[in-house]
Amino acid sequence: MNKETLDAYCRKLPGCTYDYQVDWECDRYHVGGKMFAMIGGDAKGKDILTLKCDPVRADELREIYEGIIPGYHMNKTHWNSIYFDADIPHELWERLIAHAHEMVLQKLPKRVRQELSLPE
Repeated sequence: MNKETLDAYCRKLPGCTYDYQVDWECDRYHVGGKMFAMIGGDAKGKDILTLKCDPVRADELREIYEGIIPGYHMNKTHWNSIYFDADIPHELWERLIAHAHEMVLQKLPKRVRQELSLPE
């Protein structure tokens, strides 16, 4: 996978906002002010996508795919990091990003979802 493809997919999700965190040297994607995805690197500078994930699903994905690890510099229960060179299907990348977006979206107050004109 590559950064441009991941960036484009994240940005097209409803209500997505983007910023660059200089201190972390990473691209961050939010909905309603809450982060759902981050593109950065690990300690060795290897590119990773870090995503919010349901804890049970997060564990399952880590067991199945070698390229999916507990969230780098994040809460290991609720976040997974995926190496860009991970051997996972293209469609899975998109499903995991959509899952992360949906998890954050569902936790937003109804008022915030309405302000963003997002589905209930």
